[in-house]
Amino acid sequence: MNGLLVIDKPGGMTSHDVVYRVRRATGEKSVGHLGTLDPMATGVLPLLLGKYTRLAQYFSTAEKSYSGSICFGFATDTYDAEGQPAGPDRWDEFASSVSLGRVRELAAGFLGESDQMPPAFSAKKIDGKPAYKLAREGKSVELKTARVNVSAFEITGLDGPEAGFAMSISAGGYVRSVAHEIGVKLGCGAHLSGLRRTRAGVFTLDQAHPLDELDKATGNLEALESLCIHPRSLLPEMPSVTADETTLGRLRNGAQANLPEFSQAPLVKVFATQRDLAGIARRVAGTLFQPVVVMGS
Repeated sequence: MNGLLVIDKPGGMTSHDVVYRVRRATGEKSVGHLGTLDPMATGVLPLLLGKYTRLAQYFSTAEKSYSGSICFGFATDTYDAEGQPAGPDRWDEFASSVSLGRVRELAAGFLGESDQMPPAFSAKKIDGKPAYKLAREGKSVELKTARVNVSAFEITGLDGPEAGFAMSISAGGYVRSVAHEIGVKLGCGAHLSGLRRTRAGVFTLDQAHPLDELDKATGNLEALESLCIHPRSLLPEMPSVTADETTLGRLRNGAQANLPEFSQAPLVKVFATQRDLAGIARRVAGTLFQPVVVMGS
């Protein structure tokens, strides 16, 4: 089965757990998610199935949006509620100095580009091994900062030690790290206490399906395909063009071919039928294109 499926990930599951459920429901072994969600987190988790996994490179820079909560008073080793406290809860000591206005002022300081240090308990690789595995083994974790962009960060409210927020952050950015850093700036420590991904690139919660909906469609190919995003809606920055069999044959063999596409967009999606995506082609000049991704016949 080929397609892009958006799942509303429940809490308490890893992203790999979701991949396993999708494999079991669809019978498709080749399944990959577009951006890990921590077990605690819920929300938008897009997955590529079958030959569509060849498109992963075109989704790697997608910005993501979240809503959630930050708990002040103590930090944790994972920067979220699933970790071990790094010290005693100091909320009572700091409650009078942590105001909604102060937290909003600090949040504004994270807007724009900055160098962010990933959490030690993260999927970042160190000599080919995930950092979280080294951290769990008690080994030293020396990560490098990464350039991230926070395009939106709003503190929506403050109720005792819990602050609600909404944030949009570039690919590879960690909301957990932002929560931790705010706690450092306040002096009382903080950790991420709740997180829901509301958008991943162009995909939103409105397009996300709960796992029980997927389970009900198990074994029914038509029903499963109806849950997937329509192929022509994918990668909207690329125009769609339908090619004839002769042209498709040339592109599938790696040869250049002319396509009836006049937008001057550098990349286009090439279809054999209304839904059958044949691949991605790069414009060489005018209407002459070179295939860069071939899905196969």
